[in-house]
Amino acid sequence: MQVVWVEIPVKDLDRASTFYQTVFNLQPTEIGDDGVRRTTTLANTNEGQPGISLNQTQNFEPSNKGALVYLDTGGDLPGHLDRVEAAGGKVIEPKTAMGDAGSYATIEDTEGNLLALYTYP
Repeated sequence: MQVVWVEIPVKDLDRASTFYQTVFNLQPTEIGDDGVRRTTTLANTNEGQPGISLNQTQNFEPSNKGALVYLDTGGDLPGHLDRVEAAGGKVIEPKTAMGDAGSYATIEDTEGNLLALYTYP
């Protein structure tokens, strides 16, 4: 099991981008907007390190409960999803394609934690 990506939910992407750029001495990054969500990548996945992005999307609200962590399924997203409910969890959002970035699904574990399972195309 390896963390491959972390999404930080935000209400105001421009304000949050400025905050993280200031606190971590980051250069400004491009903001993507596909009509459903606005995102910007603070750190790309490289050399075994997880990527980090800010995500402004309806129903993905910031809270003091943490960010959304993506766990790599090693190319077997369907197999992992098949085992979620059998293990006592819930599939919240089924497999969703992200184009060239891969696919993910969101699940809730037995303790109520929201996680994303991820596979690269």
